[in-house]
Amino acid sequence: MFKFIKQYAETIEGANIYPMISLLIFFLFFVVLLYLVVKMKKSQVAELAQLPFENNQPIVNN
Repeated sequence: MFKFIKQYAETIEGANIYPMISLLIFFLFFVVLLYLVVKMKKSQVAELAQLPFENNQPIVNN
């Protein structure tokens, strides 16, 4: 897929290495984020899910 994008981007006049680098950084960020979420322990997920409910004070909108 990246080869297709690279080949397509080379046909665009004025496209250089910077768009490819930004696309790679963008893609890698979400791959790493997905990896971290998948490898997260179930106990940590349960703890994070309960965070909004720990404080029993009512929310006051101004």
